[in-house]
Amino acid sequence: MQVCNHCYDACLKEEDLKMMAECIRLDLECADICAYAAESMARNSPFVQQICRICVKIREACGNECKKHDHVHWQQCAEACLICAETCRKMAS
Repeated sequence: MQVCNHCYDACLKEEDLKMMAECIRLDLECADICAYAAESMARNSPFVQQICRICVKIREACGNECKKHDHVHWQQCAEACLICAETCRKMAS
C-alpha cells in the first residue's frame, strides 16, 4: 500500500500526466484494495479469501503497468506489487 501511494505521488509529478493516467489509477486502486484487505483480515471477515483474489488481480495489473516505466519508483512498485500478489494468492487458496 505504501509503495503504491509513493508511486502515485511520484506519477503526479511527471510532466505528461495523460501518459501516467493508467499508472495513477492502478496505484490508487491497489493501495485502496490493500488497505481494505488488511482491515478485513483484522476483523476476521468471512470474505477474506474473495477479497484476496481481487487483490491479486489488481496487484498484478498495477505491477505490470509499473514495469512498463523506467524510473526507480516504478520498478520498486512493480516488484512490491508482484510479490504481494503472490502472497495474496496463497491467502486466497
